Amino acid sequence: MKKKLKVIVTGGAGFIGSHLVDKLLENNYDVIVLDNFSTGRKENLKHIKNKITIIECDLSKTNNWSKYFNGTYAVFHLAALADIVPSITDPENYFKSNVTGTYNVLEASHKYKIKRFIYSASSSCYGIPDDYPTKENAEIKPEYPYALTKKMGEDLVMHWEKVYKIPSISLRFFNVYGTRSRTSGTYGAVFGVFLAQKIAQKPFTVVGNGSQTRDFTYVTDIVDALMSSMSSNISGEIFNVGSGKTISINYLVELLKGEKVFIPKRPGEPETTFADIDKIKNKLNWSPNISIEDGVKKIITNIDYWKDAPVWTPEKIDKATKVWFEKLG
Repeated sequence: MKKKLKVIVTGGAGFIGSHLVDKLLENNYDVIVLDNFSTGRKENLKHIKNKITIIECDLSKTNNWSKYFNGTYAVFHLAALADIVPSITDPENYFKSNVTGTYNVLEASHKYKIKRFIYSASSSCYGIPDDYPTKENAEIKPEYPYALTKKMGEDLVMHWEKVYKIPSISLRFFNVYGTRSRTSGTYGAVFGVFLAQKIAQKPFTVVGNGSQTRDFTYVTDIVDALMSSMSSNISGEIFNVGSGKTISINYLVELLKGEKVFIPKRPGEPETTFADIDKIKNKLNWSPNISIEDGVKKIITNIDYWKDAPVWTPEKIDKATKVWFEKLG
């Protein structure tokens, strides 16, 4: 019987990471999850906890967790801190998590001669782009510490690929949504905010006039891109991962069905996010499969997942984002 290939998923208890773990198990991989559970949820792995190895650890600190890289075929590095406001108020923690953590994971991968390294990057590195759809060679101009630290992590990955010959790919994700998206207490991604508001029968808090558009990419499409990256022989490349389309926030509200209330437009946010995905289509033979309409239906079917998420009101958002306007306005 052929021996299973061992893979590591950092941040495997998180939103994208837990879906990736499911897919890896479907494809008969031996999976190790490294997570500190600061944002990841044990509930996300409850249905498979007896089929995987879960190591609770802090990747920003070097200790015994690195031994699990011995004999590992591939590493998916998803562990990171997200969200804008806390990155402004606590940049040190973001640097430790997203930069030092990435460095430590790369060093362990180098030491144990990992065959494939897949980094989960962020389209926030483009800041407010000049052109749409946005290509991978667009100017890099992060607007806040989260975006900067994710780009610094990507730079480390590409440099370690070049100097230490770790076969690596970086994937820049655009507006990922889907079941198990974050329910933390931090004001952040639009779906987490809207779904808790829908359950509580509160109006959706729409930024500006709602005409801004986003490239919403369903989580299983993201997972397929991660899997394609592991299977590929390509190295040293950066790819956008998006839906190939862009929709307005007002249209999203129509799909979710509810009332809306408008809150002030925020500095440092683009009017549009829209990935040019020609490169990943051509080089990795990957294409998105889930439309926004179908993706929203899947979420609504599982909406109870967000029942304990904080319900944001305009007043709470105003207080939570005050530093955003102060620092970036």
